[in-house]
Amino acid sequence: MTLTLPAPAKLNLFLHINGRRDDGYHLLQTLFVLLEHGDTLHLQPANDLQVHCPGLPGAMTDNLVYRAAKLLQAHTGTRQGAHIYVTKRLPAGGGLGGGSSDAATALLGLNRLWELGLSLDTLAQLGLELGADVPVFVRGHSAFAEGVGEQLTSVDVPEQWYLVVFPGVFVSTQEIFCDRELTRNTPPITVQAVLGAAPETQLGNDCEPVARRLFAEVDEALGWLERHVGTGRMTGTGACVYATVANWQKGAKLLAHLPPRWSGFVARSCNTSPLHRVLEDKG
Repeated sequence: MTLTLPAPAKLNLFLHINGRRDDGYHLLQTLFVLLEHGDTLHLQPANDLQVHCPGLPGAMTDNLVYRAAKLLQAHTGTRQGAHIYVTKRLPAGGGLGGGSSDAATALLGLNRLWELGLSLDTLAQLGLELGADVPVFVRGHSAFAEGVGEQLTSVDVPEQWYLVVFPGVFVSTQEIFCDRELTRNTPPITVQAVLGAAPETQLGNDCEPVARRLFAEVDEALGWLERHVGTGRMTGTGACVYATVANWQKGAKLLAHLPPRWSGFVARSCNTSPLHRVLEDKG
């Protein structure tokens, strides 16, 4: 039996840095939406644990999918194994949450494959040990996030079409957050104010000015969107940038005119994760 599951991308419709904890982690507020586009995981029961992810450098044990599986084994004491094959579509260092989403899909998929019966709350707590973005993918719904990103309030936001552009550069989250010029004192905002502020147009990303200064490719891609669409926004700490478009056809037309050194895709946002819909369909 092979369990095939999506690992959707996310966009940050805004990202504010409100402060910094004593341990160095930044306090933030953001609005996550999930997309109908992402990676795919194929999970097969096995006696051992293997993760196959062509194109990603490093040892298998460094992969977040492998770490998620080992964490689940350690938490439950199960001796079951799996062979997991990851089809990557989301770029590393793109701000789309690819690694975190893969880890979340591994947690939910193995919970189903191994018949562990763990709750979403438990899986989200485990996911937080792997990364601050993992819980939103585990819970599988558009969310307003606070703290280091782990305090989630599920929200419904208008589902829209997005043109997402990857300008071909890896952006290190650590480099952005360590920059001296990063804004770290944006006043907190309430979820009610966020939902009433049309965040995709009226709220900003505190990481964007730093990324534009450090990475010419990000600045150029945002400039391209501003010229062709009228507005552009960076997701997370970059490098991907995005803009809303009226429909798939409009996005596809713009996509066809991207500079050849860039890549991108057009996708619709969704309040409920494709992963959760697939798992529900599978019973």
